[in-house]
Amino acid sequence: MPDFAILIYADESLHALEAAEADLEENDRHAQDLQDSGAMSLAYALTPRASAVSVRRGGTTAGPFVRADQFVAGFYVIDAPDLDAAIAVARLNPAVRTSTGGVEVRPVHSGGIITGSQ
Repeated sequence: MPDFAILIYADESLHALEAAEADLEENDRHAQDLQDSGAMSLAYALTPRASAVSVRRGGTTAGPFVRADQFVAGFYVIDAPDLDAAIAVARLNPAVRTSTGGVEVRPVHSGGIITGSQ
């Protein structure tokens, strides 16, 4: 089955280091549902954008690479038979129900988890 990346866009990440369990409950439940279904193969929640460092040819700057109202707050990879099935899963993400958030679904071209050292 092909892999699809689901990128979560929000106005801020819920995953601050001091985030309360109650703040993460709905997202954690969604992740557990995907895990239980066997569809999710990889998931990462990113820390708030204030912790980002952007690297460009001219050097580094504090903050996200792009200044925007919404940014990538996390992503996960699922196995789905086709794009329509991946979109159906993406519609269940809690970010879709917020007024400022949403998700983007993109087919994965190549890659995977790299283990061991070279």
